[in-house]
Amino acid sequence: MIGSLVGAGLSAVGSIFGGISASKAMKKVKKNLQQQKQANQDWYDRRYNEDATQRADAQRILTKTEESIRNRNRQAAGAQAVMGGTEESVAAAKAANNQALADATSQIAVNAEARKDQIEQTYQQRDAQINDALNNLEIKKSEAISSAVQGVTQAGAGIAGAF
Repeated sequence: MIGSLVGAGLSAVGSIFGGISASKAMKKVKKNLQQQKQANQDWYDRRYNEDATQRADAQRILTKTEESIRNRNRQAAGAQAVMGGTEESVAAAKAANNQALADATSQIAVNAEARKDQIEQTYQQRDAQINDALNNLEIKKSEAISSAVQGVTQAGAGIAGAF
């Protein structure tokens, strides 16, 4: 009888200890997941709100376009001086060059929108994965509590049966 009491008592203690250990581990996992969720939000906020025209690739495109425009404007002015071209031809060349700059800027804006869409999709995918992990953690937590309660109940029944 004493052996069964001790066994039931140890079983209850084991269930309680197991439940406490599982709870601590789950709290640590939950904290890590919440940190990942915050890091994902920070990444999204930073990347989504970037000024596309200030990115290195966009700056490179704008710089090359502006450099090309300056060279073509100089060539048009030189040709006009040497060959006696009209002011209108120089103005037309400058207008075409300005249109090239506008087109480059427009393309940067289009690329920026596509990039934002990709950032948003990546963010939502990561957020959904983290939320699934948090939901699974809560399910495991409730299962661990249920298991611990069941173990204590069985141990209690064992002690009661010993009497």
